[in-house]
Amino acid sequence: MPVRELIIETKIKVFPVDGMPDEYRKLAKAAQEATRNAYAPYSNFNVGSAVLLDNGEIISGNNQENAAYPSGLCAERVALFAANSQYPDSKVLAIAIAAVAKGEQVNLITPCGACRQVLFEVENRYNCPMKVILCGKERIYITESASSLLPLSFDGSDLPK
Repeated sequence: MPVRELIIETKIKVFPVDGMPDEYRKLAKAAQEATRNAYAPYSNFNVGSAVLLDNGEIISGNNQENAAYPSGLCAERVALFAANSQYPDSKVLAIAIAAVAKGEQVNLITPCGACRQVLFEVENRYNCPMKVILCGKERIYITESASSLLPLSFDGSDLPK
């Protein structure tokens, strides 16, 4: 079999902060506010996230660190797990993520690999694309689907039956 080259493209819309679509302003604000309550004494990198559900609820979360580093949890997973726990039948329509370091909002925040996998799983669970809104200091980045952040992803179909 000959070697092939595979090109994977991701479409991301980039807006100036003041040009963000109105429908996501409240969600982005909730993510930014969630950074204030993050427990990040080791990294001093406060991350907040907010999830918009199809029932109109917004659930926020923030990173929770631990001296034993693997024991902490990222803001995205805190918000998604809380939303799934409180509203197990509600689809996640969008998630906004913001971060503050040294008292200032960062230029760009993206989910870590573990969070991307969880975003992808939640999207598959509800069979509903989830917009991912990355709230930077000067720009807002929006993807149409969490799956666009995790090409060649692993899912339940990869597990033995």
